[in-house]
Amino acid sequence: MAADPTQLSIVRAVAADIAMRQDFDLDSIEDLKLAVDETCSTLITLAAQDAVLSCHFAVDDKGAVHVAAKVSAKSAAGPDEASFGWRVLTALVDSVQTRVEETEGFVVHIDLVKSTAGAVDA
Repeated sequence: MAADPTQLSIVRAVAADIAMRQDFDLDSIEDLKLAVDETCSTLITLAAQDAVLSCHFAVDDKGAVHVAAKVSAKSAAGPDEASFGWRVLTALVDSVQTRVEETEGFVVHIDLVKSTAGAVDA
């Protein structure tokens, strides 16, 4: 999708749908939605003009949701890991990793994992 804040509702909805299908409890669904929102918002602020934001979701055999997001960036600067937003992001998920690739320009990646801990048994 376009690296534009108006597109965030789409990725939040996808995250919520996946979490619901994995039987996450309501708090965990909201945590994943917020984490994906913060991840994508962070990448949008780093995005080059007319960049495309890519967000890939996968579920492992234990039911944890893995999110891999990336965007072509203006510079080699990655996310500000001392920011309030980054602290919120790391508090919402089990793990967060970031890296910057230099190929034909710069690509910033943020990968996160949210487990089903706290999920309600049916």
